[in-house]
Amino acid sequence: MSRLVVISNRLPLGDNPSGGLVVALDDALRSSGGLWIGFSGETVAQPSDTLTFHDGAPFQRASFDLADADHDAYYLGFSNSVLWPLCHGRADLTDIVPDHANGYRRVNARIARLMVEHLRPDDRIWVHDYQLFPLAAELRALGVRNPIGHFLHIPFPGPADCAAMPNPHELFEWLSQYDLLGFQAQRDLSNFTESARQLAEIEHLDGNRIRLCGRMLRRDVFPIGIDTASFIAEARNAQEEDRMRTLTGAQMMIGVDRLDYSKGIPQRFRAFQLLLENHPELHERIAFLQIAPPTREAVEAYRDIREETEHLAGRINGQFATVNWTPIRFIHRPIPRHVLAGLYRQARIGLVTPLADGMNLVAKEYVAAQDVSDPGVLILSRFAGAAETMGEALIVNPHDPWEMSEAMARAMCMTANERRQRHSILLRGVVEQDVSWWSAGYLDALAMTQ
Repeated sequence: MSRLVVISNRLPLGDNPSGGLVVALDDALRSSGGLWIGFSGETVAQPSDTLTFHDGAPFQRASFDLADADHDAYYLGFSNSVLWPLCHGRADLTDIVPDHANGYRRVNARIARLMVEHLRPDDRIWVHDYQLFPLAAELRALGVRNPIGHFLHIPFPGPADCAAMPNPHELFEWLSQYDLLGFQAQRDLSNFTESARQLAEIEHLDGNRIRLCGRMLRRDVFPIGIDTASFIAEARNAQEEDRMRTLTGAQMMIGVDRLDYSKGIPQRFRAFQLLLENHPELHERIAFLQIAPPTREAVEAYRDIREETEHLAGRINGQFATVNWTPIRFIHRPIPRHVLAGLYRQARIGLVTPLADGMNLVAKEYVAAQDVSDPGVLILSRFAGAAETMGEALIVNPHDPWEMSEAMARAMCMTANERRQRHSILLRGVVEQDVSWWSAGYLDALAMTQ
């Protein structure tokens, strides 16, 4: 079997590396003697000109470090102040600085140089996410002819947002150097195809083959899953002392998201306020737990969303709280996975309402965590990739507070029989299309490109 080489922005470190992607790729990496390459998380004054190898995993791991200026330009700058907002439909939040684009290209070129001496002729190379769009082009420039695939974990921008990039044609030149492009949802594949039609040169061949900027490649949809069996077990075994308590017997509604403007947290807070205004009978009967760990706080847009969210939570609690009931509990720090699993299982409503999202695995985790005899209700944004395969959820428009608030009210009064019917169909999909199914499907498709 040829070796699998994985490249992602961050390398999973520690003696027992964890995370959904680790679970997905463990078998393929372990069985092929694979190699995972990624950023160490360390910025230094003088970056090393070699990869650093790490023991402690059943596959090889190698990291690179970054200079402070390169990290600012490549990661905080172009990746998260240009590509991230454009991919999430927020061109108004982009901060285009020529030096950041240069840094993005420079870091990808450096990663390719660090990698190339460790590659073997029969390696399969799998590149992950938007930070590494140019990597295949840089590897090809160094003479690498191995099959190289790319998987985009976030949405692909439509033509208007692609056009807001500096030199948008360059994006498609980068992507043309991959042999397989993978997307989370049909929506993303459609956006890619239409954006390439308007901004580059694309020719449809047979099946999923295209010619992009003069080079033939394949593209397809690979909806990512979770480690379903493991998550079900964690939810069943969750400790009672980790559950949320209420003096009024209120049912819990839970949201779990990084504090990012793409997640729609202020919009769901306003919808919850509308619910309480229009349904006074639900006062003291529903309690909203929002867990929102910090992310990218060095970027101004993220500081703004934290201030807005905290203000809304305080205002709603001030308006509606009673001596024995706090409508919103807002936690701005990470919660361990095993505790989250138990909270999902306890929650009558799972609220997953991003304004734009690649897949959103919280939706699948919530479904997996439920007690099948008395499951909760998933409320899901139509703009999450998960909505394409989870139609038995209550699908909502997160920009419409009236629709969201009425979905909350409906979930609160939904019969046990309807909840079980909806959950049964959702769970079947989460079990059958788990993270191992996803990685196997992608790697089989990459093998077909050879």
